[in-house]
Parts: sequence; structure tokens; C-alpha cells
Amino acid sequence: MQENLEAVTNVITQDIWGSIKHFFNIEILSVGADDSKIVVTVGLLLLVVVSFYVASLVLKLIRIIVSRKLPSEDQLKFLSIFNFIKYILYILIFIGILSSAGVNITLLLTASAALFVGLGLALKEIFQDIIGGLYIILDKSLLVGDIIEINGKVGRVFEIKLRTTRALTRDDKVIIIPNHNFITETIFNYTQNHRATREFVKVSVAYGTDVQKVKEILENCAKAQKEVLKKPSPIVFFEDFGDSGLVFSLNFFISDSFIDPKIKSDLRFKIEAEFRKHGIIIPFPQRDLHIHQKT
Repeated sequence: MQENLEAVTNVITQDIWGSIKHFFNIEILSVGADDSKIVVTVGLLLLVVVSFYVASLVLKLIRIIVSRKLPSEDQLKFLSIFNFIKYILYILIFIGILSSAGVNITLLLTASAALFVGLGLALKEIFQDIIGGLYIILDKSLLVGDIIEINGKVGRVFEIKLRTTRALTRDDKVIIIPNHNFITETIFNYTQNHRATREFVKVSVAYGTDVQKVKEILENCAKAQKEVLKKPSPIVFFEDFGDSGLVFSLNFFISDSFIDPKIKSDLRFKIEAEFRKHGIIIPFPQRDLHIHQKT
């Protein structure tokens, strides 16, 4: 009785395994000739799905462990590189699964060579952008929060991705910059060395004005402006003897160069009011015409 039960169990087990193997070997897709035939079965498809799912879980765990110890701005850079590596890893897993399933990868790559060359030419700029993005992230030549100037536009960087960098301009518009521009073009980074930047406001006064009084007024106006840093102290330069007046420049430091047009505008309002109060004239271009009458 015991032997009969074991025999029946073995038969049932073999039938179950046979059914499972048959199910896994069901052909879904077949491409190519007999010598280079690529067969996609249910088992191969399930293997691909499970492998990608397990790989995504492992990568997600690695991302969480690494990113939680990084500053917020470095987290964005790490995620950009991480996504790039993730895609490459998925491709390698897919190729490895095909190879282990008996698919001739060499023939597959050879057959797709022309397609790869065409894609390479078509996606040339995208590859350049990705290389530029990796260069920016690894070299740290650009950080989130930096103030940059490109093509006459000033913007504050708020996102650095693998292919593009995004910045908010002073008129509240988003400028999307392909990352290869940071390699091929000259970009001004106002905050590369430090956040404080030196700005200036130029003004002319009429000839005969007390220049020391002008210097004092300009310095006081800068010191009264709350956005202007106390150190380094504002300084006034007597720049030139102009055609219509004496030219001065008020130089000062601010911690946020993104809003420097507003700061300069406020300073000009203050300077004009103080000059008017002290009777200092801001000249305008004029010409003297002398007429000589012949006798």
C-alpha cells in the first residue's frame, strides 16, 4: 500500500513538473532563420520580468541607503548618475538573460549594428548632453542655487539633470539649457567662488560740484540699503572727466546677485533724492554753439 501511494505521488509530481515545463516552454515569438533563430518562450519572458523586478528592488534599496546621507543638492546629482547607471544595468541584465537562454548575442548585435550606428548619429547631441551632465555633476562646476548668465540671460539654477539644466530667469521664466552648452560655450557663473558679488552704479554730476560731498552721499546711500553687505564696505571711484560731467561709480557687495536690478534701482532712487536735497545737479548731454559774425 505504501509503495503504491509513493508511486502515485511520483507520477503526479512528474505530471505537475511536466506541465510546468511545458508551460514555460510555450513559444510566444520566433524571429530569424534556423541557424540564428531567436525564440521567446513564457519561461524566458517570466525570467526577464522577475530579474528586472529584483534588480529594481536592489537598486531602490541602494539609492535609499546612499542618498539619505547626502545633502539635498548632492542628492539630485546622485539621482541623475544613478538613473544613468540603472539603465545601463538593465541593458546588461537583458543581454545576460538572452545569452543564458541560448540566444546568440553576437548575431543579434551584428544584425543591429546598422541600427546602432543610425541611432548614434541621430542621438549625437543627446549623448553630448549626457556627457556634459556627468561632467557637471562630477566636476562640481555648477551647483543648484548658482546664478549663471548664458546668451545674455541671467538665471538661478534650480535643477540639474543628466541631459539638461533648468534655471529661473529674473522675469520668472524657466530656461532649459542642454548640458553640452556648459562644455562648448562660455558660461558666466556669478557664484562659483562665493555667494557675494560686487556690483556698481554709475552716476555723473555737473562740473564744479564738491566731489568729496558726492563721495560721502554715495557711500551713505549704499550703507542705508539693507541688501548691501557691510563688509566689504562700499567704495566710490572717481572714474572719468566726462563730456558733460564728472563720472563716479558706487561699488558695493550683495549676497544675492539674482535681484541686483532691484537693488540698483532702489539705490538710484536714493541717490537722486539725496542729490536733489543737497543741490547736486546730474547733468545731461549738451553742446555750446558759438557764432562768429564776419565783419
